[in-house]
Amino acid sequence: MTLMSIPVAVALVAAAVLFVAIVVALVLGMATGRVRIAGFRGHSSADDGDDLPDEAATLLSMMPGVSIVVDANDEVVRSSPDAYRLGVVADDAIVDRTVLDAVHEARRSGGKRLFDLTTTTPQRYVAEANRAEHVESRTSSRPNWLKVTVGRIDDRFVIVLVNDVSDAIRFAQVRDAFIINVSEQLLGPTEALGKLADELEKGELDGQQIARDARQVRSSCDKLNHMVSDLLLLIRAQEPITPSSANRLPLLDQVRETVERLQPQADRFGVGLTVSGDADLVVNDEGGQIDSAVTKLVENAIGYSPEGGAVGVSVTRSKGGDSAVIRVIDHGAGIDKKAQSRIFERFYRGADQNARTADGVGLGLAIAKHVALTHHGDITVWSAPGQGSTFSLTLPLAQ
Repeated sequence: MTLMSIPVAVALVAAAVLFVAIVVALVLGMATGRVRIAGFRGHSSADDGDDLPDEAATLLSMMPGVSIVVDANDEVVRSSPDAYRLGVVADDAIVDRTVLDAVHEARRSGGKRLFDLTTTTPQRYVAEANRAEHVESRTSSRPNWLKVTVGRIDDRFVIVLVNDVSDAIRFAQVRDAFIINVSEQLLGPTEALGKLADELEKGELDGQQIARDARQVRSSCDKLNHMVSDLLLLIRAQEPITPSSANRLPLLDQVRETVERLQPQADRFGVGLTVSGDADLVVNDEGGQIDSAVTKLVENAIGYSPEGGAVGVSVTRSKGGDSAVIRVIDHGAGIDKKAQSRIFERFYRGADQNARTADGVGLGLAIAKHVALTHHGDITVWSAPGQGSTFSLTLPLAQ
């Protein structure tokens, strides 16, 4: 059994136990006359004169997953709210055909149906889910990976239990992509070193060829050093922040210090840097996380700005007054709309790289995102091709 299958197996066993318990409770409730089917509804109202039996209602409320009860007319008479978000139920009806077919089969022949199901989150719930994960708004719905159990309670009622394993699968996908990307980044330096070693081992020293190989080794090593440095910053960006008087940070002072350190880089590429803002704004910070986030945002702005361009960094109070907003504004290449939903992913690299950004490994914006998450803040982007980009890092004010 793989590591991924262990929690799934545990969840299925728990679901099966709860399923049996609920069926027993419902049957006992019906046998004692405490269930009047006409009032068996999922959304209580003043007109509903009947409730689930106490045992069943208690078990359903305690279930960690999603439960749905369907009557003989395929009407959903009780449902967890997440059944709607997962795209299984809408308007008090099962809308997924696979689940509905399983309900019909269970009603006809009894027994229990276990199957995997992939659904999509209805568009009206997507923005809420993305906000919870601090992800930019997307035009497409989110996939949901579900483990479904369907069984008959009696001739009229069928129960559907849904275990959402999407988080585990998404985590596995991120983990696997992370490992693959790191491995690919390591191939360049090792191949370059191997090639140089071959030239030296042959003994037929071609000075020009060795010089070319050496330059390739140096470039690969620089990229590898960049990746290792960014990985360390990414780890640091995920360390929790505990607000205290000892970690209060004047935000504008920190931003000025960061920008001053990056001034030589901007000068080298002919890009102007300016800083402005409210000097009274104070936030909590530890381990230089905010410095790391601002560094990556400003480095990106410099990298994608044309020679003679300008990058502006401002620190202002949010409209609500309880947060500070760091904005990094450039007038460079801009970001395509399709790419904007992915730019905060680890190792994501857009197609519009240039000589300044070629050595990047796609971790800069992921670092900035994690700093926002760690501080219980947010990061957003406005951009359009040819019009530049504005990144806004929002951080709560110090407590």
